[in-house]
Amino acid sequence: MEYLPDLSTFLAFSAASLVLAITPGPDMTLFISRSLSDGRIAGFACVLGAMTGIAIHTLLVALGLSALVVASPMGFFALKVAGAAYLLWLAVQALRKGSSLTVAHAAASGRSLGSNWAQGLGVNLLNPKIILFFMTFLPQFVAAGDPLIAGKLITLGLLFVLESVPVVIVIVLGAHGISSWLKRQPKAMRVVDCVFAAVFSLFAVRILFAHAR
Repeated sequence: MEYLPDLSTFLAFSAASLVLAITPGPDMTLFISRSLSDGRIAGFACVLGAMTGIAIHTLLVALGLSALVVASPMGFFALKVAGAAYLLWLAVQALRKGSSLTVAHAAASGRSLGSNWAQGLGVNLLNPKIILFFMTFLPQFVAAGDPLIAGKLITLGLLFVLESVPVVIVIVLGAHGISSWLKRQPKAMRVVDCVFAAVFSLFAVRILFAHAR
């Protein structure tokens, strides 16, 4: 119980987490895209991977490793390039193996649950904006001289995951709910593929311009 925030801190953190959970990003784009193309189970696998990435980033912040990455220009640059390249790869995949292709050849999708989990993990783990966010967001809710700061940071990260999961579940179920209609509209499905490819590409460009300070 000593790692749990007080009521006022918890309410402030919960409100901020809710806003952040519904803010569009490359992870949410992946959830919706995969739910439309491969169904809600695939979407949930991506969600699990992304939340695993959040948990890892929380541990890195608590242990101080993220600060070292951001403080190193070369390390931060390498992370930006890796993250942008990964999102561009997802954009290409959306065009090559997008929703319309999956509808026409459902058995040829080739995406296992493990693959979807790994892509969800990668989209958050290789995003330098996520590191910057957790380095600036989580510490606001703890005292700098608190001897239990590491445990409290980890607790806050887990609370963020717990609060984000219901939001993304609703998003995945909503995307899956309209998928049956979209699958009867091949042209609309192709437009969806192009939109997701464009969004992934946009996030890749934005990541490249992320600054460490």
